[in-house]
Amino acid sequence: MEDSTNLSASKVKSMRNIADIVFNKKIKEDFGIDMQQTLHMIRSHDLVGTMMARAMERGEFDNLEGTGKPLNLKKNPYEPAELHMVHKILKDNGFTPYWIELGKEIEALRIKFNKDVDYFKRCTQIIFCEKRSIPAINQYEIKKNKFYDQCRVQLLEISKKILDYNLHCPVSQLGRANFNVNEAMSSLIKDIERLIQH
Repeated sequence: MEDSTNLSASKVKSMRNIADIVFNKKIKEDFGIDMQQTLHMIRSHDLVGTMMARAMERGEFDNLEGTGKPLNLKKNPYEPAELHMVHKILKDNGFTPYWIELGKEIEALRIKFNKDVDYFKRCTQIIFCEKRSIPAINQYEIKKNKFYDQCRVQLLEISKKILDYNLHCPVSQLGRANFNVNEAMSSLIKDIERLIQH
């Protein structure tokens, strides 16, 4: 018991030493916080937010240059300088880069896919909410298999477009995560089969 107390005290002491090094005197004066509050802020990653809130309370943001004026968003800070003029000419003439158009197509395809899946799930629930005849079940099975084929085609198209998008996207951070079509189909089939079982 005594060893754990000494260990805890030594940990606290080393943490205080680290905190003294990391947080300069100005921060300590501004916030007047003790070690527990400092550790809490570090854990919650809200030190910057706290600093900004305190600065706002003191009125440090009240009379900044440009307050109340719209931001100038004409220049893209992430755009390579050598492409600025090309993009400006294209934009002025109503064109958008290929990868942006691809991104819009991907979103439209995903929305359509999700709507189709939701519609088929609702139909499945309606069909299996009560006992159906064998011909009705057979007809449903035919439609279900066609639906699965259509879904596979849609997912393959989305996946290919995501790959194309990522190859053309100039900034890797804007890339989109692709998915495994077989895994997506397997998950979809499991969801539909669960609805049939209930």
